[in-house]
Amino acid sequence: MSATDVVYGMLTALFAASAVYALRQVVLPRGFGRRERGDQLLHTVMASVMAVMPWHRVSEVPPPGQTVFFATVALWFPLTSVLSRRGPRLVGLVRRSPYAVGMVAMAWMPVRHGGVTDARTGDAITGVLTLCLLTYALRSLTRDMPRLRGASGDVGVSIGIGGPCDRFWHGSTAMGTAIMLLMHH
Repeated sequence: MSATDVVYGMLTALFAASAVYALRQVVLPRGFGRRERGDQLLHTVMASVMAVMPWHRVSEVPPPGQTVFFATVALWFPLTSVLSRRGPRLVGLVRRSPYAVGMVAMAWMPVRHGGVTDARTGDAITGVLTLCLLTYALRSLTRDMPRLRGASGDVGVSIGIGGPCDRFWHGSTAMGTAIMLLMHH
């Protein structure tokens, strides 16, 4: 087994677990509204596609269905934020933008790996998307660390497990997506 296969295996496990977690959020009644259930369903689809993506070779021409689907889905997050009546729209837009960036990355991967764009433009777009995803991943994955170090007793009781779990899965998925953007397969 090559080192690349090991990385692909780890990414597949990460995305499969992330898909199960997101699907669990859709199924369990947690006070989610339609928008939140839609968000989680889209996260499930994204993570499921990402779980199998490392094992498929990208042809010379990217599959238009995946590109169109994820580009359209990327609009869901800012549009539902702007059209929402909950809280300030700009705050909601900022909070939901990492999810839109993840979906844009999903739309971009087949285009990039299919060699449709010139190298300089492709590298620039890939770099910006990767930087955004890594920034979000590091923020999500480290946000609770100071509180976790100072917490005594059960973490679930001390700070509530829902937030840290959500941030862990979103941050891990963003990190895996950034890795996938940089890998050629």
